[in-house]
Amino acid sequence: MYRRRRITTVLVIVLLLLGLGYLNRASIRAVFDVAFGNEYSSSSTEKATLTIRSGDDGAAVAHALVKAGITKTFSSTYKSVVASGATFYPGEYSMHLHMNSRDAVSALASKSNFVDISILIKEGTRASTIYKMLSTMYQTPLSDFEKVTPSDLGLPKDAINLDGYLFPARYTFDPGQSAVSMLRTMHNRMQVEIEKAGIAPKDVHKVLTMASIVQREGGVATDFYKISRVFFNRIKVGMALQSDATVSYGANSQSYTTTAAQRADQNPWNTYSFRGLPAGPIGAPGVQAIDAALHPAKGNWLYFCTINLKTGETEFTSTLAEHERSVAKWRAWMIANPGW
Repeated sequence: MYRRRRITTVLVIVLLLLGLGYLNRASIRAVFDVAFGNEYSSSSTEKATLTIRSGDDGAAVAHALVKAGITKTFSSTYKSVVASGATFYPGEYSMHLHMNSRDAVSALASKSNFVDISILIKEGTRASTIYKMLSTMYQTPLSDFEKVTPSDLGLPKDAINLDGYLFPARYTFDPGQSAVSMLRTMHNRMQVEIEKAGIAPKDVHKVLTMASIVQREGGVATDFYKISRVFFNRIKVGMALQSDATVSYGANSQSYTTTAAQRADQNPWNTYSFRGLPAGPIGAPGVQAIDAALHPAKGNWLYFCTINLKTGETEFTSTLAEHERSVAKWRAWMIANPGW
């Protein structure tokens, strides 16, 4: 009887130990992994940036962790990745070096370690500025962007460059991604808007050109439709558009004001020297500017003048005398706001 009781007690203890071992199997495995050199014993205070690219699977994530010096071996790291069942999102993550693989995988799932590498391209931004922004953010050489031609993206034959054909929005690309693939993504996004707006292929260049001018000239989106009408009215009666935004573009200037020399320069974007639309778009038009180019407001205005560059307040007039009074208000505002 005593012997049977002792055997039962031993079996219970063994079962308890096995149960505890099963419940703590991950911790026990971690101890053995450290002992056998598969895991780091403690994390470092130093940090590294881990990049997860679009399409990376668990194995790719595990390799990236080891390559960055965050975890020690692929086998242990990959086991932790599989065991976690976590979903990893493209982007950059700030991680400590020499981490235990389970802790590293958990850290990847935490938003606190995510480094936002999205980029916002605002309406009206020129292609040359977009190139610089993308190059700085994603470490792709600026010269790679400058080499991309309209034919590389399948733009209309009228397109002189990429201005106007890259849609302004927020994007997230992979660090080191090719310039042409980033620009193609932006153009494809613009193509979606072109199709939604129902623009015929033969009219795309003309519409985007007008929309880009409206975008750059307009201070307030609600004025876009009136500005569009002013330019269409001018074209109809044979007046030059006289857009300082196009002159500034042709002079490769970022200023809102232009000089007499710039307005006299004979480049194809000088709408003081040449009537009608310029050679092409001058920036990235947004949805509302495109809509305004397609559906201008009703009115007989021939002039507009932004009298407050800070608020975008703009006056629309039909006669030169009225316009000159608006210009006087603008000049007074400029004197009161030097350096604008």
